[in-house]
Amino acid sequence: MDTRFKEYKVLHVVEGGCGTILLGASGLPLQKMEAELNRHATDGWQVVFQVIERKRFFLFWTREAVIITLGR
Repeated sequence: MDTRFKEYKVLHVVEGGCGTILLGASGLPLQKMEAELNRHATDGWQVVFQVIERKRFFLFWTREAVIITLGR
């Protein structure tokens, strides 16, 4: 089987902003991420790589995001 992919797609899933401000952290939206991955899987996409990134949010908070690379 040839494991090289002919096409790639990048998904960017971000932690909610309101929860970050009000609670200090809100967590990644796992149900949204799962639904997106399942939707893309039905079209033949596979997860190739993922990374969690932390970025400054406004002045005092940090916010997490997942960057997922899909291939088919």
